[in-house]
Amino acid sequence: MKSALVVWGGWTGHEPEQCAAIVAPWLKSKGFDVTVSTSLDVYLDKERLAKYSVIVPIWTMGQITGEQSGALQEAVRNGVGLAGWHGGMCDSFRQDTGYQFMTGGQWVHHPGGIVPYTVNIIDRKDPITCGLADFKMKSEQYYMHTDPGNEVLATTTFSGRFGGIPWIKGTVMPAVWKRPYGKGRVFYTSLGHVAKDFEVPETMEIVKRGILWAARQPVTVEYTSPRKRQAARRSKR
Repeated sequence: MKSALVVWGGWTGHEPEQCAAIVAPWLKSKGFDVTVSTSLDVYLDKERLAKYSVIVPIWTMGQITGEQSGALQEAVRNGVGLAGWHGGMCDSFRQDTGYQFMTGGQWVHHPGGIVPYTVNIIDRKDPITCGLADFKMKSEQYYMHTDPGNEVLATTTFSGRFGGIPWIKGTVMPAVWKRPYGKGRVFYTSLGHVAKDFEVPETMEIVKRGILWAARQPVTVEYTSPRKRQAARRSKR
């Protein structure tokens, strides 16, 4: 049976509990046996950890022990999927470079805080992003240190207008990627600052598809394009 582990905690500003409350029910609707934990000690049960199809970490900042981190990395290397977003996965444990090597990136800045920006889909054939067009966000635009080995599916470009750092104008930054880690599949998107961000249909769709891909499940499409949504509204008039 397919199963998922959702682990939330850390800095409350990223609304980890609220985000878990969005993702866990959706996973259950897809037939996953879902475990939700608020403790990093859940990683220490190696036998149980190895049986999950995917782990969804929602934990910004904080501390993880070497034993906890090592067990998580071992599980993913041996084939368990890992899928997450924003600071809940790539600003979790700033001192743990082994964890960062696994995830493929680390947050370093979000110039200007909440700003308008565009997400550009660069791989329109991959199952995680196929059928999606470029879209707008108003949220934290993550400037990250990323692994050049990531398979980048979407990017965002910094305008240089925010945060008093004009020299980053034109910098193209990965915003969605996937990567192997041993036998495991790793998915990440820098979208999803707070729960409200998942009201943007493209953001929620990317996260859903990324989790399914990491869990080695068929990637289903639940997204309706803006054109089709508009046509549906017109038909109801």
